[in-house]
Amino acid sequence: EVQLVESGGGLVQAGGSLRLSCAASGFTYDSYDIGWFRQAPGKEREGVSCITWDGSTTYADSVKDRFTIFSDNANNTVYLQMNNLKPEDTAVYYCAEDSPAYYSGSFYLAYGMDYWGRGTLVTVSS
Repeated sequence: EVQLVESGGGLVQAGGSLRLSCAASGFTYDSYDIGWFRQAPGKEREGVSCITWDGSTTYADSVKDRFTIFSDNANNTVYLQMNNLKPEDTAVYYCAEDSPAYYSGSFYLAYGMDYWGRGTLVTVSS
């Protein structure tokens, strides 16, 4: 069973940085995608970024040049480094996984993935 556990959320001032972590386990396929999604109060879920098993990355336009996704395969952890945070980045951030990875990163960001963590709250104050 796939398990995803997020950590690293918190309160930060605008312009600050946070690094989210997603500890993943239980994969049964060699190919997979892991992504970060977010949902702000009263808004629909938004795909933020994802990374494939071979290191390819995809970003939403709203976070390009500010967020970086990377993985530590030895520790089965995916990170989301968030810089220059803005109040509109405030949301619950979820880690998600899909395997085997049939689709493009853009598809996953638009439609979601199969397995989800419980989320971690990021609050950016102005």
